[in-house]
Amino acid sequence: MPKNLFQRMIFALITVVITVHAFVFYSLYVVNGAMFMQVTGKGSVIAAINAMGGVSVFGSPVPIWAVILIEFALAYTLECVLGSPCSFKLVCKVFKPGSINPVIFESAVIIATVGIMCPAMSLLAAFLYYPYGAGFNMLTLLANWLKLVCYNLPFAFFSQLLFIQPLVRTIFKAIFVRKGKDGGCGALENNVAGETAAADAARQSEEEGKGNRI
Repeated sequence: MPKNLFQRMIFALITVVITVHAFVFYSLYVVNGAMFMQVTGKGSVIAAINAMGGVSVFGSPVPIWAVILIEFALAYTLECVLGSPCSFKLVCKVFKPGSINPVIFESAVIIATVGIMCPAMSLLAAFLYYPYGAGFNMLTLLANWLKLVCYNLPFAFFSQLLFIQPLVRTIFKAIFVRKGKDGGCGALENNVAGETAAADAARQSEEEGKGNRI
C-alpha cells in the first residue's frame, strides 16, 4: 500500500475519481432520477436534467460535468486533508498495524474513512444543492444533511468496502508494485524462506549446544 506522500496522493486520486463518478450516478439516477422525470415529464433521467438546464448548484443550473468537477475538487481535498490521515490515526489507536491481519486493518481503515468522509461530503452537498430559490433556513439545511447521510452512508459503506477499494488497490498495485518487490508474491516467498532458514539454523545451533553440554 502507499509508502510515501506521492503514493498516498495517487491512491487518494484513484479513489476519488471512482467514488465521485459512482456517487454522481447514484445521486442523480437512483435517488433523484424519478423525481426529475416526474417534474419535467421526460422519459429518461438525462433528458430530464437537460430539460431543467442542468443540476442546481447554489441555486444555478450547471451541467453534469461541472458537478463532477466540483465534487471531485471537494472530495479530493477532504480525502487528503481529513479522510485518509484521520482514519489511519483512529484505527491505529485500536489496532497495531504489525500485530493484526492486514485485511482486518485495511477494512477498519476503509470503514473509518467512510465514517469521516460521508457526513463531511453530505454536509457540503447540503450547501451545494440547497433550494436557495425558496430562501434559506438552517433547520432545513440540517434536515437535508441528515437525509443525505441516510441515503449516502449505506451506499458508501458497501460500495467502498466491497467494490471501490478492492478496485483501487488492484489499480494501485498494477502501477506501483512489481512482482517480487514491494510486497509481491516473490518477496513474500523469500521472506517465508528466510524466516524458515533462520529458524532451522537456530534450532540446529541449540541442538549442537545441548550436545556439547552432554
